[in-house]
Amino acid sequence: MTEADLNIIEGCIHGKRHAQNKLFKRYAPVLLGICMRYARNKTEAEDILQEGFIKIYSSISGFRGEGSFEGWLKRIVVNTAITHNKQFFKHYFHSDIEEIDETQIEHEEQTEALPLVKIPQARLMAMIQKLPEGYRTVFNLYVFEQYTHQEIADFMGISVNTSKSQLMKARRVLIKQINQIIENKDFSED
Repeated sequence: MTEADLNIIEGCIHGKRHAQNKLFKRYAPVLLGICMRYARNKTEAEDILQEGFIKIYSSISGFRGEGSFEGWLKRIVVNTAITHNKQFFKHYFHSDIEEIDETQIEHEEQTEALPLVKIPQARLMAMIQKLPEGYRTVFNLYVFEQYTHQEIADFMGISVNTSKSQLMKARRVLIKQINQIIENKDFSED
């Protein structure tokens, strides 16, 4: 960690506005990108980011210097995004898990991969944002945050099979959209 980071952290601990502004300017773009993955639109992502920074400022004295400061910030923002959406989870998770056989989930986990094509980042982000809430949250936690299905289940209060099912369904939706892009040879920002 640099001397500048230490000064910013120290200033934030003491409630210095200029330190809070420096922290925001330095890390907001990266953290907003994380919020965008969990939000339905940019306005909601900005709301999550604001909530996240409030939590960061109020708990920064708890950063012990173990591990990456940026990683610590990201964890707070991810948790804030999930907490922000948690009230809606029960409405978005489908209870049709019985229709999907455990062996089918395991087979698809092993064989179903997203096609490897170069899609503009903004377009891929838009595709992820359009996923249903449950699909999007599990997809983000599993793919980007690298949580296990057990960790996702524990964190979100769902079963491991529901986590696996939501991931499988998210992948199906994304694969279908990517295959349409490939078929139409439409790799624009759109």
